[in-house]
Amino acid sequence: MTKQEIIDLLEDSRHTKVKVAIVDIDGVLRGKYMHIDKFISSLDSGFGFCDVVFGWDMADESYDNVKVTGWHTGYPDAPARIDVNTFRQVPWEDDVPFFLADFSRDNKKDETVGPRALLKRINSKANDLGFAPLFSQEFEWFNFKQTTTELHEKDFNNIKPLTEGMFGYSILRASENSDFFHALFDMMEDFKVPLEGLHTETGPGVYEAAIQYSDIVEAADRATLFKSSAKEIGYKHGIIASFMAKQNMKLPGCSGHVHQSLWNIDKTKNLFYDPEKEDNISDVMQSYIAGQLHCLPYMLPMLAPTINSYKRLVEGAWAPTTLTWAVDNRTTALRVLPHGEKSARLETRVVGSDVNPYLAMSACLAAGLYGIENKLTLDTPKTIGNGYEDFKNGTLPSNLWDATQNMKNSSLMKDLFGEEFVEHFTLTREWEWKQFMNHVTDWETKRYFEII
Repeated sequence: MTKQEIIDLLEDSRHTKVKVAIVDIDGVLRGKYMHIDKFISSLDSGFGFCDVVFGWDMADESYDNVKVTGWHTGYPDAPARIDVNTFRQVPWEDDVPFFLADFSRDNKKDETVGPRALLKRINSKANDLGFAPLFSQEFEWFNFKQTTTELHEKDFNNIKPLTEGMFGYSILRASENSDFFHALFDMMEDFKVPLEGLHTETGPGVYEAAIQYSDIVEAADRATLFKSSAKEIGYKHGIIASFMAKQNMKLPGCSGHVHQSLWNIDKTKNLFYDPEKEDNISDVMQSYIAGQLHCLPYMLPMLAPTINSYKRLVEGAWAPTTLTWAVDNRTTALRVLPHGEKSARLETRVVGSDVNPYLAMSACLAAGLYGIENKLTLDTPKTIGNGYEDFKNGTLPSNLWDATQNMKNSSLMKDLFGEEFVEHFTLTREWEWKQFMNHVTDWETKRYFEII
């Protein structure tokens, strides 16, 4: 829709307010309701939004180490630009209009460290190279039969899963909670976040959703909105949805796999597919894979951004630990699915459900383009069998601190994402690590309190 069409629709609407959101560095939606008159007047000039959303963590604790904003700047309003292309109506909130916005400097296209702005810059580069990136994301997540009040009253302990037992692809479990299950599927469609599939996964109360593919920025919008929407729809059913990467060490973790392909600009040809090549993997796809394998150890915090992320990346738990690739193999970091001309794609399996989709997709695309631009050859042999035992190309960093230091000290990452973004993002990950190190865990107390 054009800007004028949006204005006409809003002026004729029965609604007096609009919901607007900006995505922070952790992928959390931060927003507010605006009167329609104020919103319409902001379509050209933008509006002020406190830049603290890039100056605090997901718990609203102010960073003490970043430069973009902070006590030293006074946390001013920053100009935000509304993206009219993100127009939606929220079906579980009486169809209130909804839009995403991006921070900018002086309302120009010189965006700041915002995740969505970063992805748009990398997508523009892909377009300039003659590529149209088509992406999608899938999520696994746990659902609990609690309210937010109960969750905090219980101090996040002994919370009740939506269903009991390990029952993946269960028709029975989906039917047992059919009101929530159908509301999730149908309302996501109405919210322009269409799902290809929705099913139970193995584990108590675990669901998995695959979102339909689209242009990459729209794909990241859909993925980000899906996570927030699953929580909001869950609230209506007395359910808490959690996208932590690892809920319990005895259970599988929750993935956020990113599926990706490059097409020609008019989207008539999948450039990852070549029937004349082995396994139908084109030269473009080979270089793209090689680029990701090369960059993975340095860009990992963009795919695994929390302390908890690395509890998922352990051997034998359906998440990769080695720098490997293979054809249709779920034990490797990169799973290549090259068999159909329309469906040929790469699945990056490192990504967890706790990720910021804009950063994960930015990392995947930038690394792949790096491989193509530098004509990298896929010298790493294809893994046959168990990827957990294939160490020939190395392993992934095993914790957030080490991964962050790799990224912070990488000139390549600064070239791909810009020095300002890399500095800000890695400082936020160092903050996350230090917050964790300042706390004594239940595990430490139980292990050391009595015996030592």
